[in-house]
Amino acid sequence: MTTVLLVMLGGAIGAPARFLLDRTVQSRHDSVFPWGTLCVNLIGSLILGALAGAATAHDGALWTVLGTGFCGALTTYSTFGYETVRLLETGARAIAVLNVAVSVVAGVAVAALGFAAGGAVLA
Repeated sequence: MTTVLLVMLGGAIGAPARFLLDRTVQSRHDSVFPWGTLCVNLIGSLILGALAGAATAHDGALWTVLGTGFCGALTTYSTFGYETVRLLETGARAIAVLNVAVSVVAGVAVAALGFAAGGAVLA
């Protein structure tokens, strides 16, 4: 039961953070490209990579709150998928492909960067 409460706590912070950050970023761009979703997913990947690199996975409570709860609620694969399909449906194929490529490549890159930085903290 404690684990569920920790996930809920992290999620209660991550979900509104995602919504607010997504809307703030997207409102600053006059483009169909989903900048807000890309931003929250990259931030979440960086944080989760740093947590893993700092070996926080061995601290069950901290990993549960920040990794599973906060990062799980902050990042959004379903919105990424939906927005990519919408881009395809509206004929913005090049932007849809760019969204997929940038999201995947940059997501893995920032997770690796976070992992390295998190590991350096313990070195």
